[in-house]
Amino acid sequence: MVRKRKPTHPGFLLKEDVLVPLGLSITKAANDLGVSRKTLSELINEKASLSPDMAIRIAKATKTSPESWLNMQSKLDLWRSEQKKIEVIPFPEKNEDLHQGVEG
Repeated sequence: MVRKRKPTHPGFLLKEDVLVPLGLSITKAANDLGVSRKTLSELINEKASLSPDMAIRIAKATKTSPESWLNMQSKLDLWRSEQKKIEVIPFPEKNEDLHQGVEG
């Protein structure tokens, strides 16, 4: 099932829903999260994916769950993969005759 709308990047959400309303600069937020300014900048500018470590840091800072942050990244990753043309040969349907042992 191909989703039409691109899911929101967690970095965009962090910037627009957390940093901007709180008036936090990237430098201050990165310092508070214990990461480099470059690391946070790449995330909020959607040049990097959210790591589990970063999800935990953001969750602790925002009093949310790391799963909610990782879920956003997972949805985006899946959407990106669905945009590619991936060809596979479907597995055969289960055939009961093949799975019944030989008696005798």
